[in-house]
Amino acid sequence: MKHDQFIGRVQARARLASRGEAEGITRATLETLGERIPERVADHVAAQLPIEIGEHLRRTVTMGGAGSGERFGIDEFAERVAERGHTTPPQAVYGSRVVLEVIGEATEGVVEKVRDALPGELRGLIDAGSSGSLS
Repeated sequence: MKHDQFIGRVQARARLASRGEAEGITRATLETLGERIPERVADHVAAQLPIEIGEHLRRTVTMGGAGSGERFGIDEFAERVAERGHTTPPQAVYGSRVVLEVIGEATEGVVEKVRDALPGELRGLIDAGSSGSLS
């Protein structure tokens, strides 16, 4: 999937007013995800995404492959995405769900690796997708 197609899907599915908003929620989600998952998983996901999008995950690469793997839950995830994306935490959660869903469509098998690297409460972001309930 190419960059424009990826961002277009995020914009349409999240019902965002502009491509800029779609770019912003994508960047915010991936930078925050990159802080939470192991570096090797982030790098694997980034390698399957368009370069401009994958780089958002790589911005948080640290520790020579060990990754940041910071421990934080759904509330902190939502706060970080909201701050970076200049939106509210509920909108950040929904936008992140959309971004992760589009990543699943754009890649082969990496969303399961991301899911496995997350604690239960953050797995809901992947499991719910853009239309399911977040439990």
